[in-house]
Amino acid sequence: MDQALTHQPIAREEFTPSAALEVETVKRVHHLNDGLFSFSISRPASFRFRSGEFVMVGLPNNGKPLLRAYSIASPSYADELEFLSVKIQDGPLTSRLQHIQVGDPVYLGKKPTGTLVTDALIPGRRLFMLSTGTGLAPFMSLARDPDVYSMFSEIVLVHSVRKVSDLAYRDLLESQLAGDPLVQDEALLQFHYVPTVTREEFRNTGRISTLIENGKLFETVSGPKTFDPENDRVMLCGSMAMIKDHAADLEARGFIEGSNSKPGHFVIERAFVG
Repeated sequence: MDQALTHQPIAREEFTPSAALEVETVKRVHHLNDGLFSFSISRPASFRFRSGEFVMVGLPNNGKPLLRAYSIASPSYADELEFLSVKIQDGPLTSRLQHIQVGDPVYLGKKPTGTLVTDALIPGRRLFMLSTGTGLAPFMSLARDPDVYSMFSEIVLVHSVRKVSDLAYRDLLESQLAGDPLVQDEALLQFHYVPTVTREEFRNTGRISTLIENGKLFETVSGPKTFDPENDRVMLCGSMAMIKDHAADLEARGFIEGSNSKPGHFVIERAFVG
């Protein structure tokens, strides 16, 4: 369907700022395919977040804010806040949010939060960020955080999707973040991108579990060709099935889940958009 024909901007007067919500402006929209898009909005001068956190984003609905949790994909130093979203045609929010255009207003929560932060991990040598679909978003922020490169010797970002066109940010990640103002030199030596596709031909095929079993996940990194709780730290973000399966696998290997109050070997994120 033509984007222009389905775009129905909501007047800024219908948005009501509050103690918990700002009203910000859409700065950029990029449609990857029929099921996936990214967008950036203005960033309040007072807005601070830790790489890996999520925040509430939304639109008015019958006079009330309709909000969903979105992980922040932009680095913490960026002037704008970027998000990656699915398009759910009957989703209460995304059925409308997918039609936003530059200049439109959107709600932004004032308090980012989440467990996909380095504060929730005990020190280690290798950091594995395992994602499916839009679960990539928080790792785009973490992968561009200079502190991550000082904390870990190697950073591995794994992204599993159904179609090749679902590999958001592929060019940037395959370049090892070339051109990034803060981490390009470190990323060239420390960053590893491992994309895999489950329903089309690609250089890596199969689920993340397949890459773990056949060793492809560890091909580009030094050290053990399996997860090692002594040296490895893991972050999980994506489908609930993926998180459940890999959390159980990690615990069976001796990993302990961490939190902001009690750091551990791995962390997961339970915030999703619909």
